[in-house]
Amino acid sequence: MTMALGVVAALAVLGGCGGSSGGSPPAQNGSGSGGQNATPRGTPTVFNWNYPAYTAPDAWVWNLPPHMPPPRVPADNPMNEAKVALGRYLFYDKRMSGDGTLSCGGCHEQARAFADGKDRPTGITGQKHPRNAMGLGNVAYHATQTWANPSLLTLERQIPNPVFGTEPVEMGVNDGNVDQVMKRLAGAKDVDYATRFAQAFPDAQGDPITWEHALKAISAFERTFITADSRYDRYLQGRDTLSAQELHGKQVFEQAQCSACHAAPNFDDQFMSAQTTSLVVRYHNIGLYNLEGRGAYPKDNSGAEEITGNPADMGAFRVPSLRNVAVTGPYMHDGSVATLEEAVRIMAGGGRNVESGRNKGDGRANPFKDPLVQDRGLSDQDVADLLAFLHTLTDERFLKDPAFSDPFATQKQ
Repeated sequence: MTMALGVVAALAVLGGCGGSSGGSPPAQNGSGSGGQNATPRGTPTVFNWNYPAYTAPDAWVWNLPPHMPPPRVPADNPMNEAKVALGRYLFYDKRMSGDGTLSCGGCHEQARAFADGKDRPTGITGQKHPRNAMGLGNVAYHATQTWANPSLLTLERQIPNPVFGTEPVEMGVNDGNVDQVMKRLAGAKDVDYATRFAQAFPDAQGDPITWEHALKAISAFERTFITADSRYDRYLQGRDTLSAQELHGKQVFEQAQCSACHAAPNFDDQFMSAQTTSLVVRYHNIGLYNLEGRGAYPKDNSGAEEITGNPADMGAFRVPSLRNVAVTGPYMHDGSVATLEEAVRIMAGGGRNVESGRNKGDGRANPFKDPLVQDRGLSDQDVADLLAFLHTLTDERFLKDPAFSDPFATQKQ
């Protein structure tokens, strides 16, 4: 993904990987060099992160259940109420886009756990994104952001991409309109942004209405998207019960080794909290495609291989969290799987066989497929029970919490 050069230079402070904002640059395959030469051909890239000791700020109360530790917060973007409130407005404000027609919330809807219900989102130019819009629940705990970019270690580093990105164009802010967008916000009649920015960044020198502050505020708001009050969470705390079918589904989930990649508490394998000091991050090929029997994935959507240049990373994507998975479809990195049942059957069957069309090929035989993805021999009843368990991960409070809602919709009522 490329970005307008002038914008990148102006936002360089947000792009760093070091310090408590994101940890040290990763070493590939434990070599410590971080270079492509450290990756043997045929071996998927492994990223090792090391984080400095961290103490969660006392000023912010997360209200978490016992099984959820607090997330890590960058030292240069501490949480405060005014910043989160500002971020909420900016997240839903269409004036944040180049032509004033699209907000972050346009592709991330609260009722869908901040996914969008489409196979792939469309930017302001009508260009369709190659990747499915991921849900944003518990995004504060992600070691890396997006589907397959190991360099995006923090929200502060990731959020500029949809705003300023040119491949593809999403929100369409560029060197030609970047100043106009800020002036548009400053001149808003329905939101007193001057006061809100000043309250959110009281130590700012000069005009507080800047892109750096806007992106930090959105990051702070998204960091509050904590989802930990599903029936499953309440079951863990002894506040709710699961049915016999749901309990058997949980057993299937564990016995079929779904939990090897979708591990609690966030049901993924990139969980990072304030307590995390080191983490091994992997991306996984799950056998969705196998073009011409060569292991290839569709053009311009080959996963981590696009970043690492390692052929063995072909088709390797991050493991998404299964929290609220019942409402975040369509599924997979390209939104090519319409239903949760279909997704479960693909995973439990060892991959997908595309029988016709331009993407024809048996993904089950993909040479780069993760060995954990194999036919588990599940019965129809096993699948039904597993689906029942996955539905217990839906957090209805999160989907309706006014703290995450569109403030402009409230103003119109």
